[in-house]
Amino acid sequence: MFENGAPRAPYAALAKWLEAQTPEEIARKRLEAETIFRRIGITFAVYGDESASERLIPFDMVPRIFNAREWARLERGVKQRARALNAFLWDVYHRREILRAGRIPADLVLRNDAYEPAVAGISPARNVYSHVVGVDLVRTGPDEFFVLEDNCRTPSGVSYMLENREIMMRLFPELFRQNRIAPVDDYPGALRRTLASVAPPGCDGEPVIAVLTPGSFNSAYYEHSFLADQMGAELVEGQDLFVEGNSVFMRTTAGPRRVDVIYRRIDDAFLDPLCFRPDSLLGVPGLMNVYRSGGVQICSAPGAGVADDKAIYTYVPDMIRFYLGEEPILHNVPTWRCAEPDALAYVLDHLGELVVKEVHGSGGYGMLVGPAATRDEIEAYACRIRNNPGEFIAQPTLALSTTPTFVDSGLAPRHVDLRPYCLVGETVHLTPGGLTRVALREGSLVVNSSQGGGVKDTWVMAE
Repeated sequence: MFENGAPRAPYAALAKWLEAQTPEEIARKRLEAETIFRRIGITFAVYGDESASERLIPFDMVPRIFNAREWARLERGVKQRARALNAFLWDVYHRREILRAGRIPADLVLRNDAYEPAVAGISPARNVYSHVVGVDLVRTGPDEFFVLEDNCRTPSGVSYMLENREIMMRLFPELFRQNRIAPVDDYPGALRRTLASVAPPGCDGEPVIAVLTPGSFNSAYYEHSFLADQMGAELVEGQDLFVEGNSVFMRTTAGPRRVDVIYRRIDDAFLDPLCFRPDSLLGVPGLMNVYRSGGVQICSAPGAGVADDKAIYTYVPDMIRFYLGEEPILHNVPTWRCAEPDALAYVLDHLGELVVKEVHGSGGYGMLVGPAATRDEIEAYACRIRNNPGEFIAQPTLALSTTPTFVDSGLAPRHVDLRPYCLVGETVHLTPGGLTRVALREGSLVVNSSQGGGVKDTWVMAE
């Protein structure tokens, strides 16, 4: 927010407004925001927390702000990355040209736990595998952005992006009158248009779209139901669907109704017990046969998770050059692949300085943040790396940007990242905003909600 002691240009109006607020007014607004979150049930599971299975998402009232120039560059970079990732996914399930060219080690892909041989040769509509790409970004300087990771299966958090904006507009309407802030409320409509654009060619009229959820006990169930409601789509569980012939049908009080597009929010392994895990009670028996025949589209496609892998992430710049013939607009964080002997030796010698991640990990679990770890934690983690080096990557502890955040003592800097949501179908669309996640503990670099992080509204200032 500040540069050389003065507010950066995008924050100037906000800084002036904050100075005019009394502590009592701020406290009242914070309580009001918490009350709204509690009333509408915006919660997230905190795994490993024995005191409660769910808690409220901490919401911070100071928004993250980008000017139009900054956002234009991010938009170009995220769209470029989404196109390359989808080209990669189509390629590795068909011709495997990038593997034959030696640009990515074949074993890294074909022996990856997320690679699904069952979908090899299947061509989804428009050759799109990942219809919602969440790209996690960090800022390290005025014009320096890096990609931390890619999320190509079912990136979560978009409901928080939308609810954050709704709450900010209710609490501070004067800020929206005084500033030209790009809207985010068209995301559900844009998502529906994206899903409809990949519907099977034989569907009659408007495609029938269903959101497939594991059920109300899932940590992201609020988001599943929220998006279904906002899109005007059906919210279904596996037991609500059945296969007949080359079609998937939904059970309704008026009789069976054909489903054309399934926006799935369950993992590949549980989609179809006849194809993947036979003990799954969450999926639909025979679903993959219908998908294979083109009778239904599954978004994102089964097998898209291989592009989520943190070892595959290190090759995305090569994908951009290979498939698009372009130089990457957004760069990866420098990364050591522990599967490589020289990189492994360096990582083991510098564990106290690095952030180490499991290549299949998510949610901030299984990480080692070297500068914040004890000697015993570092030694135990080194043992894990030596036992299976291919399961880990390491990155430097970047000087992540901070934004002012309300804490118990008042305004204080806290580290943040950003997850914008890129929709890929007939067109590639990026909502002007995203989910800003904030590490609420002082000095912490872990922003994940499941690890106790909070969220902020993200403003993109119009020209």
